[in-house]
Amino acid sequence: MRMHLKNSKPMMIKFAIVFGVIVGSVLLMKKKDMSYRQSILKTMYPVIMFPGKLMGAKNAVQINTAGKQPIQDFYALNAVLNNGDSISFETFRGKKVLLVNTASDCGYTGQYKELEALYQQYKNNLIVIGFPANDFKEQEKKSDADIATFCKVNYGVTFLLMRKGSVVKGAEQQSVYQWLSSASANGWCSKAPVWNFCKYLVNEEGVLTAYFPQTVSPLDEVVTTQLQ
Repeated sequence: MRMHLKNSKPMMIKFAIVFGVIVGSVLLMKKKDMSYRQSILKTMYPVIMFPGKLMGAKNAVQINTAGKQPIQDFYALNAVLNNGDSISFETFRGKKVLLVNTASDCGYTGQYKELEALYQQYKNNLIVIGFPANDFKEQEKKSDADIATFCKVNYGVTFLLMRKGSVVKGAEQQSVYQWLSSASANGWCSKAPVWNFCKYLVNEEGVLTAYFPQTVSPLDEVVTTQLQ
């Protein structure tokens, strides 16, 4: 045991040095359009995702293997875009739709970049929609206009962003998330977002096919295989 601790100590020291260098670099190179916290979180995103890979984040994925059909029509839903315009989900008929609750000040905010990459790769058959929400530790305090600017400048986001609202179950939950988190509406899934950047996939026929937690990258094969 003592030998193990002795051998692991140099590795721990190296990790601490590397961590310190990364944080120090971020502090020195802070982007003018990001806070220190946001700069650090953006740089540390791969490290934040690593524990999920070790602890089996994919175990929390839910797949509609039985092919259960929705009870309420997905395409009857409406939402308000970031710019204030209304959009009917009928517009999305014939394409897969990935719906994600987002936040600008979260350890998983780096997924904005991966969501954009996913959208660019599959956009002929995929709609990606971000739903900014301030439900978790108040990590989205920005206005709708500031959210749009933040996403565009820092992550090159071109996919759809909706008006900020609530995604957790309760009186203020948006109608879209009422559908996504109610088995009596979507046919099988009662899982509401447990943190920022939970993801729901709806297929070309308006059927909810999968739920992915925040610990699963949008570019993980468990997601991309559902887009084939």
